[in-house]
Amino acid sequence: MSVGLAVLLVSFVVLLMLEVPVAFVIGLATLLGALALGRDGSLVSVASDMANGLDSFPLLAIPFFILAGELMATGGLARRLIDFASSIVGRLPGGLSVVNTLTCMLFGAVSGSATAAISSVGGALIPEMEKKGYPRDFSVALTATAATTGLLIPPSNVMIVYALVATNVSVGALFLAGLVPGMVTGLAVMVVAFLVSRRFKTASDGDGPAPLVEVPAFWSSFFRALPSLSMLFLVVGVIIQGIMTPTESSAIAVLWSLILVCVCYREVNWRQLPSILISSARTTGIVLLLIGTSAAMSRLLTIEQVPQAAAAALLAVSENPLVVLMLINLALLTVGIFMDMTPAILVFTPIFLPVAIGIDIHAVHFGVIMVANLCIGLCTPPVGSCLFLGCGVGKAKIAGVSKAMIPFYAAMFAALLLITYWEDLVLWLPRALGELD
Repeated sequence: MSVGLAVLLVSFVVLLMLEVPVAFVIGLATLLGALALGRDGSLVSVASDMANGLDSFPLLAIPFFILAGELMATGGLARRLIDFASSIVGRLPGGLSVVNTLTCMLFGAVSGSATAAISSVGGALIPEMEKKGYPRDFSVALTATAATTGLLIPPSNVMIVYALVATNVSVGALFLAGLVPGMVTGLAVMVVAFLVSRRFKTASDGDGPAPLVEVPAFWSSFFRALPSLSMLFLVVGVIIQGIMTPTESSAIAVLWSLILVCVCYREVNWRQLPSILISSARTTGIVLLLIGTSAAMSRLLTIEQVPQAAAAALLAVSENPLVVLMLINLALLTVGIFMDMTPAILVFTPIFLPVAIGIDIHAVHFGVIMVANLCIGLCTPPVGSCLFLGCGVGKAKIAGVSKAMIPFYAAMFAALLLITYWEDLVLWLPRALGELD
């Protein structure tokens, strides 16, 4: 290990332990590493690498999708999706836990934000579940876990970030590849929620021996939720058909969200728009700063030949693709415990993707594996943003929620193994629709 790489690694860990914001951790560690290497004009070269990392047309999709998510989170979509989910599965035993999971999947997918799903769906359903007899810790754990499935189901900002770092990877192919794995993960969480909730003495989620789906209630809730659900087909459909690029479709997503929340649902008035725009701008600024500093770090790691060293180290343990993939999974699960999803994708994609390609794993498949891994990290202490937000929304303690998370961790890990080792589960849909060669 060179001196520069050692300085980068030590400064990264120390700054992270001092709870410096991650974007500054990455940027400062990169600068210190470049200085230790004695690169001429280190400050200028790091700044130049950051600027080059942001010089990408597809990146424009991120602020648009963030704004669309903010509009939907504020615009009353959660209640309509909850009613729709209740009309489908609400009368099952333990049905409210299944409703929670399905609604988080739908809302997370439509808004593209796990945190928006937790805030909107959790704020409405966690108190309702507690009234029905579900323990608060269980309800919070379920909401936090289910919300992450929306990061696999398109449209997904983190998929766009991965496509940017991986290069030559189609965003449309990634969106399609994440759809089935996201549904499989949601189904695994749903099954666990159903089984665990049977232990609780809950009040009936419905009255009388009505059928699982009451036809009038179903169609009524479906038509009220349809404008929101159409976002999925609108955004993904135009990309797949080649009508628009992901960036152009993200702008359409903002326009459609604005029409929904301000004109159709009238949950947002024009006076609220400035605060929504400011919130979106803050989030966008954080994400873009992360992307810029991570691009500079990736450049330095490439100069130091870290990807090649990582590949050699992993293949020295075993050349069996099954073993190598398991080692990568374990590494990413560990990374997810200490680092949020976006910086983890930006930093570790250039390291692990060449290894995956070297053992004949498709770059699109690996992208879904990576996101599925890091979704688990969002629910694990000490950094898991979904875990902490869920505890805040549900007014629960982290220790109790973490214990209630254990069966959901098992469900997500089981889904991760399927995603990792069953390639057709991930790639059959983009192949069928001609998005992959």
